[in-house]
Amino acid sequence: MGAARYDKYDPIAGGFRAPLAADLTFDAAGHFGPKAVSLNASGQVVVGTAGQSGGVGILIKNVPLYPSLGNVPGAINAGVPIGGKAGNIVDIMTDGEIVSVPGLAAGTTYYAAADGSITATAPTPAGTNGYKVGHTVEADRLIVRWERVQA
Repeated sequence: MGAARYDKYDPIAGGFRAPLAADLTFDAAGHFGPKAVSLNASGQVVVGTAGQSGGVGILIKNVPLYPSLGNVPGAINAGVPIGGKAGNIVDIMTDGEIVSVPGLAAGTTYYAAADGSITATAPTPAGTNGYKVGHTVEADRLIVRWERVQA
């Protein structure tokens, strides 16, 4: 299975673009997300739902990495990702499909945790606002239908 990625996405009605507030933290293969994000008071994307806007959507970023120019020709320098730096413009999904998402269960509704992770646990206690991300059709395919919910 490859990295999680946007599959079915309408860039006009299925999301929006905004600049990153801080550098993303990629894994060794150059993958980030899916993570729930919000916007700060400057309209910049922050990971998690605690930004000024509250949760606004899902971010996935898979980037090519610069080849190392050091002593090992062709080696990958995972410390220098392209497109994941503060100020870079990223696509935030609010409606669409994400495929190749590891660790999900088919037929499950998913929510956004405050730290940006995707969880099957609905918001609690009663009266708490949270965000429904969407549901899975297959174990690795997440149908995103972002909405605010109240427990």
